[in-house]
Amino acid sequence: MLNKLIPKLQVESIYEIVLNDLWKDGIRGIITDLDNTLVGAKVPLATPELVEWLKYVQSLGFKVVIVSNNNETRVAKFAKPLNIPYIHSARKPKNLPFRKALELMELKPEQTAMLGDQMLTDVLGGNRMGLYTIMVQPISLGDEGFFTRVNRRLEKAAKLIMKNK
Repeated sequence: MLNKLIPKLQVESIYEIVLNDLWKDGIRGIITDLDNTLVGAKVPLATPELVEWLKYVQSLGFKVVIVSNNNETRVAKFAKPLNIPYIHSARKPKNLPFRKALELMELKPEQTAMLGDQMLTDVLGGNRMGLYTIMVQPISLGDEGFFTRVNRRLEKAAKLIMKNK
């Protein structure tokens, strides 16, 4: 079970991902978390830097879907101006939101990367589905809600266990 918590790649931020390498490896779609992955949890809209990055990602041919455990109001307000499809109230790490995202992109798991900041939702869910998981450092820990803070403590414990094995 613990191996399902290990991402294939870890980076500081989305801007460190070498997109050309993903493309060469057959990745054609990116499922991305929203809060603390793309922007801080309390940042309502995409930053200019993120808008440019997303345009670049799409110009390379990648399909993108946002999959967030947050509510529809939050996710729609963020995703609609970007014209990016989204799945809200996803309940990650359940399989269903990942399946829906794959259907939206018309891609197979082995053609898709999952980008997120949490082991227990993004990485676990992505690995269970056979996606190429990429974990970023959270953008703004201070803005996180109660359940995310609980997850962070569990992640810390899991990392200690894995380190000592």
